[in-house]
Amino acid sequence: MNAKALQEQPQLHIPVMASEVLTYLNLQPNGAYLDGTIGAGGHATQILNQLSANGKLIGIDRDAEALEICSKHFSASAQPVLLYHSSYDQFPGILKKLGISELNGMVLDLGISTMQLDSDSRGFGFKTNGKLDMRFNEETGETAAELISRLSERELADFIYQYGEERHSRKIARTIKSLKQLTTVADLKEAVRRSTPPHQRNKSLARVFQAIRIAVNSELDKLAIFLDHFNDYLCIGGRVVIMSYHSLEDRMVKHCFRSLKQSGKLKVLTKKPIVPSEFEQFQNKRARSAKLRAAERIA
Repeated sequence: MNAKALQEQPQLHIPVMASEVLTYLNLQPNGAYLDGTIGAGGHATQILNQLSANGKLIGIDRDAEALEICSKHFSASAQPVLLYHSSYDQFPGILKKLGISELNGMVLDLGISTMQLDSDSRGFGFKTNGKLDMRFNEETGETAAELISRLSERELADFIYQYGEERHSRKIARTIKSLKQLTTVADLKEAVRRSTPPHQRNKSLARVFQAIRIAVNSELDKLAIFLDHFNDYLCIGGRVVIMSYHSLEDRMVKHCFRSLKQSGKLKVLTKKPIVPSEFEQFQNKRARSAKLRAAERIA
């Protein structure tokens, strides 16, 4: 089975703005590319379909379950995909092991997949059941329940406000810490229910779950590390494409690109972030908040 055939298979995760990603990557058939959040292989399939036998695709993901699905997708592909169970901020060490000093392009999709959100065993989504885990890598680190238990009420409120931009953060944190136990998705939902008005509750739930997930996985710290180093590993003319799903991430990418532009190292290709078309948003509601920024190394 070749990459084109794989592309036609149903996927658990629909790649967001797939055509825009390919356009901004400006793929070179013999180039070397990094998909730092390869997941189930949605964007990677599109990239691989345009690479020659001499091209290289390196895929990284923290989620072992998603990586296993991705591996099965590409197991019969003519072009090998080099897969690594790691975090994208660790890409320099992976490139060093491979003997690769520069890349023609990099892509990051910082969103959470449908597979993760819908899983009853992972605790990512407030519409699911089960334990409150939220780790992308289930083999390491604190679960959401453990983190919440360890944090003080003030620390928890600060996380919810900073990472979720939730104005009821203090009341929610107070309610959470007053519960005798908080180990399941249902427990956290109950705390939010007691602390927020009903007409805006789903938005509050989404913000709280987002904030705790970001804290559990140190998402902003990892993005900051990547942004500090990515330009050093692009060839001249190499491109980076990053899709973010909330204002905190998008602001970090925007400021990084602007700083590198001012220093003469980067050409920003997206004056304003690109958003999904109305048709794509209709087809895939979880793409609605996506913002794509792209840039090219010039020095």
